[in-house]
Amino acid sequence: MNPPRLAIVGATGVVGTMFLNVLEERHIPFSSLVLFASKKSAGQTISFKGNLYTIIELTEQNITNNPVDVALFSAGGDVAKTFAPMFVKLGAKVIDNSSHFRMDPSYPLVVPEVNPDDLKGDISIIANPNCSTVQAVVALKPLHDRWTLKRLVISTYQAVSGAGSLGIHDLETRATQNSLKKFPYPIVKNLIPHIDVFLDNGYTKEEMKMVHEIRKILHLPSLAITATAVRVPVLNAHSESINVTFEKPFDLEEVRSILKNAPGVVLYDDPSTLRYPMPSIVSGQDNVYVGRLRMDESLTNSLNMFVVGDNIRKGSATNAVQILEHLLTF
Repeated sequence: MNPPRLAIVGATGVVGTMFLNVLEERHIPFSSLVLFASKKSAGQTISFKGNLYTIIELTEQNITNNPVDVALFSAGGDVAKTFAPMFVKLGAKVIDNSSHFRMDPSYPLVVPEVNPDDLKGDISIIANPNCSTVQAVVALKPLHDRWTLKRLVISTYQAVSGAGSLGIHDLETRATQNSLKKFPYPIVKNLIPHIDVFLDNGYTKEEMKMVHEIRKILHLPSLAITATAVRVPVLNAHSESINVTFEKPFDLEEVRSILKNAPGVVLYDDPSTLRYPMPSIVSGQDNVYVGRLRMDESLTNSLNMFVVGDNIRKGSATNAVQILEHLLTF
């Protein structure tokens, strides 16, 4: 693909802003750039790579008047449902960060280090996975290739930036019960074991997203997975405790060797020097950090690991831009 005409939908949001940062950092070529947002943001200007861009309201007429080749979406599922098909109808490819298309079998759900082959073919919409899913599969895929995953038990400790600007507000303003804008309870000095809505099975939607998305990305529809998602008073970067059971016996030193050489992974694991992944270290990074590697002494063929990733970068914007990079090679 020649340098494409690009659009960003949701350009003024947390992830939309990061799209621009990552595009610049990775020197992504483009012939033109259109920034779409809501009516409230229309008319604002954004400086990018020495040029000033005016935000355009996302409407069908404005999409028609500003044709593009690729649109990066981060504006929520309802917006994607309504407007992504309009871009596709005009010949554009859409990379969508919402959950709307993720489990639709017509569209691939892609993490470039894990399943890049799913991008091949005539694809109109590519779904960007949930941020928690992204960092998990980056760490798990190389281990699965060697020993075959049997079961996963995942507990997430998710930063407030994953809830957008309102979640950041509740932490940074130390919001009390009367001034909350996002969470049901104060997040300061607290943990909230509730992300997204509760489902009939007692899990939250966030927890079941991880289950279904990991299965789809790894092409393991019957993989046993259970998850618990917790919001924590951390600004940025999600953490995950993952208990892995393999089909085959494994060697811990070989696990280290594989992860050390895996794409998108930083092995950060040395208890003797207190070296383990933390949000304060990983925030701002594009790689996924893995540490606290140890045998699960309670269960055969099982491993414990701690995985930390920047949910706004690798979990959202960077992953989408990496998908774009792959499209540019076709």
